[in-house]
Amino acid sequence: MTDPDRHAWVEPGAFPVAEGVYRIPLPLPTDGLRAVNVYAIAHDEGIVLIDAGWALEVSQQALVETLASIGYGLGDITRFCVTHAHRDHYTQANAVRRVMEDAGRFGRPRICVGWDERDSIRAIAHRAANPIEAAAYPQVALLRRAGDPGAADILESIIPEGLSVSDWADPDEWLRDGDRITIGSRTLDVIATPGHTRGHLVFADDASGLLFAGDHVLPHITPSIGYEEVLAPSPLGSYLRSLHLIRSRPDARLLPAHGPDHSFVHERVDELLEHHAARLDASLAAVSAGATTAREVAQRLRWTRRGTALDDLDWFNRMMAVLETWAHLVVLVERGMLNTRSDGGVERFVLS
Repeated sequence: MTDPDRHAWVEPGAFPVAEGVYRIPLPLPTDGLRAVNVYAIAHDEGIVLIDAGWALEVSQQALVETLASIGYGLGDITRFCVTHAHRDHYTQANAVRRVMEDAGRFGRPRICVGWDERDSIRAIAHRAANPIEAAAYPQVALLRRAGDPGAADILESIIPEGLSVSDWADPDEWLRDGDRITIGSRTLDVIATPGHTRGHLVFADDASGLLFAGDHVLPHITPSIGYEEVLAPSPLGSYLRSLHLIRSRPDARLLPAHGPDHSFVHERVDELLEHHAARLDASLAAVSAGATTAREVAQRLRWTRRGTALDDLDWFNRMMAVLETWAHLVVLVERGMLNTRSDGGVERFVLS
C-alpha cells in the first residue's frame, strides 16, 4: 500500500527546518523525483542557498515566489553552495547569476561547488558548445561495454538535447574537503562525499545538528552512482567509503535534496550500507549462475521497492539499473571475488 504522505514533501512553500533555515522544494520536469529541495539559510546580509534547482522558467518563478513569502528576493541571495554538478542542483545558480548581471546588480551571488566537479562541468560546457562530440559521453561507451548497445544508442541520440553553455559556467569558488563556510553565526563544514558524483559535497552544521546531504543520503531511494560526465574508476567503491565516513561523524537531522526532512543520518546510512551489501551478494550469485555482463546480471536482479524485472522498467531506469549493476561488479573485482575479460568490446565478469 502506498504511503499517502510519501510525496507530500514536493508541495511548494518555504518550510522551516531550524531557526533561520527553510526547505524550499522546486519543481523538476517529468522527473520521477518530482522536486529538488533547496535550503535557504538567512543571515544579516541576505540568504545563502544550499543547491539551486534546475534552470527552468517554472523553477525560477517558484523560487521567486517562495522567497518572497519569507521576505526575500533573488537579489538577497549572497551565495549558492552547491552539493554537486547535476543540472537539478547546479544550473539555476548560473541562471540567477545571469539575471543579476543583466540587471546590473552589484554583488551578484557567488556560486561554490566542489573542486572535483571541475572536469565534469567543463566537459559538459564543451559538449554543449560542440554537440557533434556527444558520442564521447562516458555512459554511452560504458553501456556498450556492459552488453547493452540498445540503451547506448538511445542515450547517444538524446545527449545533445537541452544543454546550454551558460548553464555550465564555472563557479566563483571551488570548494575542497575541510573548507568551512561562515553564514552569520552559523558555520558549515565542507565534507567531500564522492560516489553519486566525483565531487559531491555535504555541508555539516554540527552546532545545530543538521546535515545538508544533497544526493549522498536520501530518505526514500538509493542515489544513482557515477552518472556524470567524467566517470570515476569505481564510483560505488567511493560511495561506500563516503557512507562510512558520514556514519563515523555525529548523528544529525537529514536534510536531503529529494524527500522529506524528518529522518536522521545514521539510521538511513545503515540502511543504504545494508542495501548495497545485499546487492553485492546478489550480483555475485548472478555471476555464479552464469551471467557475465552487467546487463545479464541486472536481468537476474529485481528493481524498485516493487521488485520489478529489468525489462519491465522504462528505458531510463533500465539504463540506470545496468550502470548501477556495473558499479557493483567493479567493487566485487576490487575485492578479489571476480575477474574481468574483454570480449569484442564487451566486459565480461567471471569468478576468481
